[in-house]
Amino acid sequence: MAIPGQVTDLTRIESHLVQYSSDGSAIDAYLAQPHAPGLYPGVIVIHEAFGPVEHIHDVARRLANQGYIALAPNLYSRVGTPSPSNTEEVFSKMFALSDAQVVRDFENGARFIRSLPHASGRVGAIGFCSGGRQTLLFATSSSEVDAAIDCWGGFIRKATPTELTTKSRPTPIIDLVHNLYCPLFVVIGEEDQNPSPEDGAVLKSRLEQHHKTFQYKVYQEAGHAFFADYRPNYREGAAFKLWDDVLEFFGTHLT
Repeated sequence: MAIPGQVTDLTRIESHLVQYSSDGSAIDAYLAQPHAPGLYPGVIVIHEAFGPVEHIHDVARRLANQGYIALAPNLYSRVGTPSPSNTEEVFSKMFALSDAQVVRDFENGARFIRSLPHASGRVGAIGFCSGGRQTLLFATSSSEVDAAIDCWGGFIRKATPTELTTKSRPTPIIDLVHNLYCPLFVVIGEEDQNPSPEDGAVLKSRLEQHHKTFQYKVYQEAGHAFFADYRPNYREGAAFKLWDDVLEFFGTHLT
């Protein structure tokens, strides 16, 4: 199986676990950055509902290999990371995360990146599945992000499968689009159901309505999580196309 952006020479990058402070709590994170001296833009890599699995850390290494300081925070740091095999626990903890707190954790993550000696000052974000939703949340809630890539972020029109809003998710993300602070790239799989191409079309319409700077692409012969090479959803052809598009988008807006 071929993997886009795979790092074949680990001496080109440095990676280790770190912590940064957010509202008095220590947020666990994985940091990967180029080994060579220089100034580099940052990217916050936002995990799926399953938490910071090894695949997310590998995506951070791939970005570091391309000249980015990549920080992958564990959004479950306060409550404990759920077991990826326990679906009930995963969704219970995911839906309980406070949108307001998540945004502040990302803002403090961006500030952490900017405090590093090799940071250029510009910081983007990319997220997958629930992380895609949270990327869109971040980009519509804060000026701390300079470019955002929402990869199949679900639940943008309602809080949960059965509720329009909840205490932790008080506003549907679709209703925040008018606040978008930075260029956005929306990634949709043709065969996905959450977000469905219909959900994507509604998001695209809102972005157009508010004259936002964005790219929108539906990837053919691809469903949910088609970039996740550790899952059966993986689609090699679409994944390679997405990786090229990610590098082009961040290259345009962060470098």
